[in-house]
Amino acid sequence: MAAELTAELAEQDPLVRRSDHADFQSNVALALAKKAREKPRDLAQRLQPHLAAVPWLTGVELSGPGFLNITVADRAITKQLTQRAEQPRLGVAESQSRQVVVVDYSAPNIAKEMHVGHLRSTLIGDALVRILGFLGAEVVRQNHVGDWGTQFGMLIQYIFEHPEASWRNTEVGDTGREDATSALDALYRAARAEFDADAAFKERREPVTPCSPRKSS
Repeated sequence: MAAELTAELAEQDPLVRRSDHADFQSNVALALAKKAREKPRDLAQRLQPHLAAVPWLTGVELSGPGFLNITVADRAITKQLTQRAEQPRLGVAESQSRQVVVVDYSAPNIAKEMHVGHLRSTLIGDALVRILGFLGAEVVRQNHVGDWGTQFGMLIQYIFEHPEASWRNTEVGDTGREDATSALDALYRAARAEFDADAAFKERREPVTPCSPRKSS
């Protein structure tokens, strides 16, 4: 194929992709036709016999305005799989070696209940970490939980100002409708709404009575 093209064109991406009509399809003739100063189909016809001569291909068909549909021999696939199976890394190179990659996980708001969205993004993050690590990258795992002081501060202040609110296990366990975590989540949402609506609420600080020192026995 290289003999039929200039050195510049021979180094171009062959644009081989999976195909519904064969094992693979090459659209290279469409991309190179302008540089080669000929019609895409004519260029594809010139490339076709060179591909057909490759021993591990069983067929190269021309279709459309210049597509080359490529069928790979079964024995070539079997040989490639056998060779990869004999290698500890299955033929996968450490292409990301000497790279440092930071992967951020779900970053939940720890003052609220977690949900399936956090699980999904955590699993995706872990999959990326494993893949990048296998490719040789130095991976930094990060799960940023944000400014949790503000979240818990507004929740505590709200509880101080609403002593009637139920949020302990002993207070919500008998209702059968929710547990303490769900109750606190509902209180957090109420605290957030008050925090956003009331500027004075943001500034209030409820004094905390220090615990009495424990007597020594």
